[in-house]
Amino acid sequence: MKASSRIALNLTPGRVALASLPLVLAAVALNTSSPAGAVEAPAPRPAFERVQFADVIAEVQPAVVKISVTKTIGGVARLGGQAAPFDGGPFGEFLRRFGPFSFVPQGEPETKAEGLGSGFIIDADGYVVTNNHVIDGADVIGITLNDGREFDAELVGNDPLTDLALLKIKDGKNLPHLEFGDSDAARVGDWVVAIGSPFGFGGSATAGIISARGRDIHSGPYDDYLQIDAPINSGNSGGPIVDASGRVIGVNTAIFSPNGGNIGIGFAIPAQDAQRIVAELKDKGSVTRGWLGVQIQGVNPDVAEALNLNKPTGALVASVVPKSPAALAGVQPGDVILRFNETDITEPRDLSRVVASTEPGSKVSIEVMRRGEERRLAAVIDRNAEAQKLAYAAHGDEQANPDDLGLGLALGPVPPEAREQLDLGPDVQGAFVVGVKNNGPAAESGVRPGDVIVQVNQKNVKDVDDASRELAEAKAADRPIMVLVRRGEDQFFTTFKPA
Repeated sequence: MKASSRIALNLTPGRVALASLPLVLAAVALNTSSPAGAVEAPAPRPAFERVQFADVIAEVQPAVVKISVTKTIGGVARLGGQAAPFDGGPFGEFLRRFGPFSFVPQGEPETKAEGLGSGFIIDADGYVVTNNHVIDGADVIGITLNDGREFDAELVGNDPLTDLALLKIKDGKNLPHLEFGDSDAARVGDWVVAIGSPFGFGGSATAGIISARGRDIHSGPYDDYLQIDAPINSGNSGGPIVDASGRVIGVNTAIFSPNGGNIGIGFAIPAQDAQRIVAELKDKGSVTRGWLGVQIQGVNPDVAEALNLNKPTGALVASVVPKSPAALAGVQPGDVILRFNETDITEPRDLSRVVASTEPGSKVSIEVMRRGEERRLAAVIDRNAEAQKLAYAAHGDEQANPDDLGLGLALGPVPPEAREQLDLGPDVQGAFVVGVKNNGPAAESGVRPGDVIVQVNQKNVKDVDDASRELAEAKAADRPIMVLVRRGEDQFFTTFKPA
């Protein structure tokens, strides 16, 4: 839906100041007899008109939807406590996804919970953009339009690393919809409007400005958020941020808050990123990212001095995955990556983003600084099936991989302290069972937290990567998966029956 109205915003700093001083301006205007040689005061600028958002909200609101979800929570046996979506990191408890669910203590009986979020329609057939955390794990997804019409929806695809998901309204046709705008052109200080369903109050609109660009909130490897001060609260997740022309320039995803409520610091995924991810989800239901195979960190002034760099810039290579594109290209630990094709690398996330957006199979040029000398290397970017899990691990989520296979099973490396507690000898290799979902395939097979998967279909597995790969291949064969499980000093075979 194209917005038919345009709002002229005359918001220069000078006009703001003059608008607050009408009596002074009047005095200047009346003083017509200036002394000889005096500098004549400049003509006063007219005060800016009061900003009106009614027209743009009226155009946008019909395409913004309330999302109702039902999911099963609790009933997940897990070693240790449960992590909230934003545990850890520099913001700790203050940084929250403003999503729909509260947390249920581990070990509680399995139960159903309802939650609310927001989204917006992007075409007449009823494709809806929202946050992944709004619909993650949902059994049932419902859509309510601003006019009260209700629809069922299905998940088309999701991308946890950017917290985006694409839904499809069943039997949708001739629906109101929004267009993406140019978030790259949005400037700090531009007015924006947020529309969504805070606390379930559908069709709520708030206004503010873009407070900052390029925010890294340590939620994932591809952070590049718009910061806004329009009031947003729980339930706004997945709703649009629109500019004065009614085009979407961002997708609400997180807030910074000491108490869970709005304090004027919110974060939105830029439209340029969201549009690309959504197109790929619509086309194939998932996102394909390029993979280089390096662990990287920032370059601080001390490191720059030690490496004879003129300034602290680039991405310092901490390790290189064996047989990865980086390894085959000759990248070494200690190299500082300064340039990737035509993109200058000033910080690690620059490299993460440009590699992820590179088509697998592409040949690229990498410029590195090694022992004070610049070198140019050539690499062929790969697509690694484990890239998403590796990206999670690189940002601190090293305990467990996501349950991407739908087996009701979360795996992680064998913790050193668990070997003694669970009577696991130093020779035991495999994937440590961190969590098991009640009534899932793994639970029905008798697997429980603390077990170690040491074989899949009679193939030894030495770590989580091996186990995940073998389980994925075995599941694709569409037959029961035979697994050898180590429990303390005992071992036994069991089978998973994928749903």
